[in-house]
Amino acid sequence: MPEILSGVLATPGLVWLCFAIGVAGLVRGFTGFGTALIVVPVANIFLSPKEVIVVIMLTGIASNAAILRRAWRQGEPKEVGFLVLAALVTVPVGLMLLDRLDTDTVRWIITGVAAGMLAALIAGWRYSRAITRPGLLAIGAAAGIVGGLTGLTGPVVILFYLSGQAAVQSVRGNTILFLAALDVVLIANLLWQGAVTAELAMLAVVMSVPYLITTLIGQALFDPTRERLYRWAAYGVIALAVISGLPLWD
Repeated sequence: MPEILSGVLATPGLVWLCFAIGVAGLVRGFTGFGTALIVVPVANIFLSPKEVIVVIMLTGIASNAAILRRAWRQGEPKEVGFLVLAALVTVPVGLMLLDRLDTDTVRWIITGVAAGMLAALIAGWRYSRAITRPGLLAIGAAAGIVGGLTGLTGPVVILFYLSGQAAVQSVRGNTILFLAALDVVLIANLLWQGAVTAELAMLAVVMSVPYLITTLIGQALFDPTRERLYRWAAYGVIALAVISGLPLWD
């Protein structure tokens, strides 16, 4: 154990990884999303794409436990269940693509997905029609593929909710519920593949400390009357993360 911990403390870019996860915790606490969008582009500078996915999924366990109760009350678990059901089937497809593509290609895909989502949100795209069950299944399936390939488990579902007409409390609750469930699905698949090592698990434990603290702070700061502030703060942080994670800077 001491050897594993000392190896983790020597991880290249550990300070930046902890800083990124700390900022992501604040954003996740008051918006319900943003962890992967902020951390994945930065973490891919120092870790392989699959290592990033493992660490992100494991790191989220503690914070999910801290904010799930409130999210369950505010969200719509039945609706989220349809999204998760479809994602359960397609996550292995995303992981299969991850194994077959080279690292730079995956990083560019991550950049494209994150930047595309951010552009759609800033542009103010909205819809007013109710989503049917087949529609929910399609959205969940797309989220599963993207999540398995890039570790960005939220963009598809986040875009769906933030571009709709639902109240901010419901958006936050549903997003937290979906991301927590998809984390479990991804972890199960990664364990089955043997991708979860003791070193990565220890790195996740180290990063969980700042993440849990800042997530609780972000949740305490959450105020539904400041929806516009939260959204634009999240957009700004995501934009910085996307720019910093561009393969051009290597």
